[in-house]
Amino acid sequence: MAGDAPREGELVVCSITNVKENGAYSVLDEYPGREGFIFIGEVASGWVKNIRNYLREGQRVVCKVLRTRKDGSSLELSLKSVNEERRRETLQAWKNEGRAAQLLRVLGEKIGWDEDEIKHTQEEMIDAFGNLYGAFEDAAINEKALEEAGFEGEWIANFNEIAVENIIPPFVEIRARFEITVIVAAGIEVIRTALSSAEELTDEEADVKVECFYDGAPFYRIEIRAPDYQVGEATWDEVNRRVIGTVEDGGGSVSAERF
Repeated sequence: MAGDAPREGELVVCSITNVKENGAYSVLDEYPGREGFIFIGEVASGWVKNIRNYLREGQRVVCKVLRTRKDGSSLELSLKSVNEERRRETLQAWKNEGRAAQLLRVLGEKIGWDEDEIKHTQEEMIDAFGNLYGAFEDAAINEKALEEAGFEGEWIANFNEIAVENIIPPFVEIRARFEITVIVAAGIEVIRTALSSAEELTDEEADVKVECFYDGAPFYRIEIRAPDYQVGEATWDEVNRRVIGTVEDGGGSVSAERF
């Protein structure tokens, strides 16, 4: 981000470099070369008697960008405009992005990329996924994520491996396609019952969701969303058992393929 500047209203991660009586100077950790100033009136709500009770050199804080100074040299920042929840979210996102950059460097060293190739790939992933951590997170959930985003190359397998080993996704997805054939008169009802029994495994409290989709006879798609791999696999086993059991009991045939 060198050379870039944050937008007014954006939340930024800063490191305090110098605390004065009327405010504090900082550098913007996400924007190399950019500096900011937090006026004492923007440190906390109410009257601030001693600014050093709130800020110290070396402290990392999250601030809101108020405006760019007329000379363009630095930004006016506000600490009091950021509540605790947004502070935690912004700081975590910044940490995640830093970790993702380290993982991409590990990948680059492993497959022999130079600095330009690493930087170029990082920029492309930010364009495709919104941020670099998002690319690793999606790859940890779906091994086809990069290919679906337009990336190509044998290095994708290494990227996916690093993602799975280092990123804990917020959820996992399992997708499969059933090929179901039921020739008896009540065939449609048998299929409906089988798929409904799978969807009954949805459990909002456990953060499990099972959905069935019609892909054109005789194909039916199942999508499972779960909080982790263990729950996801257990749910898939039960979906498989219910669908196959119901279809076969109804005189039909069924096969399943995950993708």
